[in-house]
Amino acid sequence: EVQLQASGGGLVQAGGSLRLSCEASGFSSDDYAIGWFRQAPGKPREGLSCVISPGGAIYSSPSVKDRFTSTSDNAISTLYLQMSSLKPEDTAVYYCAAEEFVRGVCGIDPEYWGRGTLVTVSS
Repeated sequence: EVQLQASGGGLVQAGGSLRLSCEASGFSSDDYAIGWFRQAPGKPREGLSCVISPGGAIYSSPSVKDRFTSTSDNAISTLYLQMSSLKPEDTAVYYCAAEEFVRGVCGIDPEYWGRGTLVTVSS
């Protein structure tokens, strides 16, 4: 069974940086995607980035691409989200999620979800 472990959230001042990590395991083949999502209070869930296996291609949302950078390890088992120039509106619970048999496509509603990690940006 696919398991996901997210870490790295916390409290940071506006303008600061944080790096989130998502460790994934349990895939039954090399055809999967791992992604970062977030949900702020009262707002819909938002997809931020995704890495595709095999190959390691990474896709990022245009809404955060200038401030957030996603990278993956060589094994495509950990997806990092480096967040910089953080703003109070980035305050949200950040989730990592995964789906198998994606055939190169990042889904918007993955099957497997990890526990969220709270990011709070103070003004």
